[in-house]
Amino acid sequence: MSRPQIGRTVRRLRSERGLTQQALAARLGISASYLNLIEHDQRGVTASLLIKLSEILAVDLASLSGTAERQMEVLLREVFADPLLAHDPVGEVELEQLARGSPSAARAVLALYRAWRVAREDSGGIALPSGRRILLPTEEVRDFFNDQANHFPSLEEAAERLTTDLGVRPSETNHAIAERLRRTHGVSIVVGPLEGALRRFEPDVRRLTLSEMLPRESRGFHLAFQLGLLEARETIDEEVRRAQPSSHDAEALIRVALLNYFAGALLMPYEPFLVAATGLRYDVEVLSARFGVSFEQACNRLASLQRQGARGVPFFLLRVDPAANVSKRFSAAGFPFARFGGTCPRWVVHAAFATPGATQVQVAQLPDGARFLCFARAMPAPQSWGEPAPVHVLAMGCDIGRAQEIVYGDGIDLERAAIGIGLSCRLCDRPDCRSRAFPPLEHRLALDPLTTGASPYPFLPQK
Repeated sequence: MSRPQIGRTVRRLRSERGLTQQALAARLGISASYLNLIEHDQRGVTASLLIKLSEILAVDLASLSGTAERQMEVLLREVFADPLLAHDPVGEVELEQLARGSPSAARAVLALYRAWRVAREDSGGIALPSGRRILLPTEEVRDFFNDQANHFPSLEEAAERLTTDLGVRPSETNHAIAERLRRTHGVSIVVGPLEGALRRFEPDVRRLTLSEMLPRESRGFHLAFQLGLLEARETIDEEVRRAQPSSHDAEALIRVALLNYFAGALLMPYEPFLVAATGLRYDVEVLSARFGVSFEQACNRLASLQRQGARGVPFFLLRVDPAANVSKRFSAAGFPFARFGGTCPRWVVHAAFATPGATQVQVAQLPDGARFLCFARAMPAPQSWGEPAPVHVLAMGCDIGRAQEIVYGDGIDLERAAIGIGLSCRLCDRPDCRSRAFPPLEHRLALDPLTTGASPYPFLPQK
């Protein structure tokens, strides 16, 4: 059986394609009345019927699962929980109807809210010392990559053509890329001191300088990035035009992100990497060693294995620093990230900072009962003496239903080991949480000077 509550998704997709219930039911080989029950979530869908639906509606199974709609519900819940918008409470049923029945309207609401927040922050004086407004183009880039499911077939094809031309094993790719840069493009490669940068290309003299502080796998990645800049420019330009960035900053960020994607696809070709990942049960350490890449590069590649007909396990991916600033976020696993607040302090993401270089594992359970197998690692970057060590945690995870396919689930009682977490303190309804940093927005506080509870913010249940 498929996941429940896909009826509105089916109804929306049917309407978008101009099909009546009678027409779709006939193509599915079921009665119109049975389809009507499915669309109202009163009947389940068998695996064979789900496959037929995906073929007729021309969508993949992930699109029918309702993952995008559930993430939309989380974002809308954040919007309508804002105290300045909470005078007329919007119930869960209305949020669900908006997200599942009118996704375009829901996206418009989110866009308006983001614009309003920027305007509110700017009017309140939150701006750079130069007076320039903070427009958060990073959010625009994240939305673009999420809309594409972090998978770009045109870049995959360009990387595969180049991989075929190179004709070498993964362990020899770095050397082959360096030779192509030298022989085909006349680029000289220098590794040495580089003030204030890790990589610098000088087009006039065709010289690429890489910082001596870069580890070996990072040098290989920057070589692949440079080759993409020279040989995949037209493909990347087309993807940037398709993104329709709203500002120069957003355009530049999208271009760099696409070049990073191409470099990963070149160093870790899709099919060989998917075969290796499946055979190794997604052991990132071994994968990174086999393909000569870093732990983070291998994780990024795992999060992009979304090719139609050849998908890997759907993962979410998050990169966060000790101040809880999120610098990378993507979810193919349906994990509902909070956009406008921090993450739960009970999540393994934050515990990983205490053990740099070691992988921490957790079965995390959200308030709605959804469970995810999560693993996280803190990774310090190279530094010069006297400078603070730059460090961030990279976290990944998948739905608990896929945990048996992942090496990180071995030796864990998946049924009993779950730790309850929330999306963020302001959206979490868990009572008596000792880690709570803020009260939930949708509840009134119940402070009593005669009693000190486990949670610093006891609150009243909703009526």
